[in-house]
Amino acid sequence: MVEIKPLSDSERIDWLRLSRSENVGPVTFLALLERYSSVAEALDALPALARGGGRKRNIKLFSKSAAMREIAELDKIGGRFIACREPGYPAPLAATADPPPLIAIRGHGHLLENDIVAIVGARNASANGVRFAKHLATELGAAGFAVASGMAKGIDTAAHQGALERGTLAVMGGGVDVIYPKQNAALYEDIIARGVVIAEPPLGTVPQARHFPRRNRIISGLACGIVVVEAALRSGSLITARLAGEQGREVFAVPGSPLDPRSRGTNGLIRDGATLVQGAEDIIEALTKTPPQALGERPEAEFNAPGMAVVGESELAAARPAILELLGPSPVPIDELMRQSRLTPALLLTILLELELAGSLERLPGNQVSLISSTT
Repeated sequence: MVEIKPLSDSERIDWLRLSRSENVGPVTFLALLERYSSVAEALDALPALARGGGRKRNIKLFSKSAAMREIAELDKIGGRFIACREPGYPAPLAATADPPPLIAIRGHGHLLENDIVAIVGARNASANGVRFAKHLATELGAAGFAVASGMAKGIDTAAHQGALERGTLAVMGGGVDVIYPKQNAALYEDIIARGVVIAEPPLGTVPQARHFPRRNRIISGLACGIVVVEAALRSGSLITARLAGEQGREVFAVPGSPLDPRSRGTNGLIRDGATLVQGAEDIIEALTKTPPQALGERPEAEFNAPGMAVVGESELAAARPAILELLGPSPVPIDELMRQSRLTPALLLTILLELELAGSLERLPGNQVSLISSTT
């Protein structure tokens, strides 16, 4: 059973250090958390684990002074960090496969405990799309839902504006202190005053294209359902909808004219099984059938606790060649690696952890991994 309790000041520093250290993504962070008795112990183990994966140069650890400075800077602007095993961290997000170990927030953190619906869509939205998104957000707020979106112009902006009175959550692509786009500076201040702003990247991070998929998985992870109002084919909103489906969320879409490219994505979602939305009552009715609270059950470890036991170097040395032989550039399920290698969970997970920390293993959706480069 995962224990939920507040972190001490020293523990928060260690959590931030580990989450910002080289090659430590959310899944790796959780694996380390399951393996070691404390985050401080995991930090101490990183260099040896990376060497076990074949790394020649030292792994870069986030320094204690840098972590203390970032925590102090966030506190100075009225923000704080919440760890994924602390009270107040949104339970649906914590229950996903790769929750951010820490999120930075500014504003009214109690909104993270509400039932949340996400509304996303096109940046170059139509006038009707903007109007509908704003009205939908207002109606959902009146029904008791908080509304989350990504602070982009167009549909995102309209959703935040419509939900502002009852509570809205803005998930940033960069740092929690970086306003993007600049034209939403006034909205950003309004959300801090009446809603909550959330971010995973370090303070001062300017959003780049590579940041938005990670932001999108937070938007979908927070919510019990996601509504796409307008979206062209291959848009970021469709990525968010796909992530929502993988996370077990309800996916809703607003239909549009076949002649409007901004409706190609939403119409496609409906064709593929998303719930058609003509008003807030369609969303409320669907979510009433699937209580949002069910999404907040935090997952157990990927394997039972005995599988995470520490194994000896001699066992690891004997098993590494077999795993390296099975791995390649094509994704392979971890379950399949276990079946073919016939190794214990402890051995397999330790070797995968070593390879990831060495910078030569990539984790992919569906509990898959692939070898991405030679170790350095």
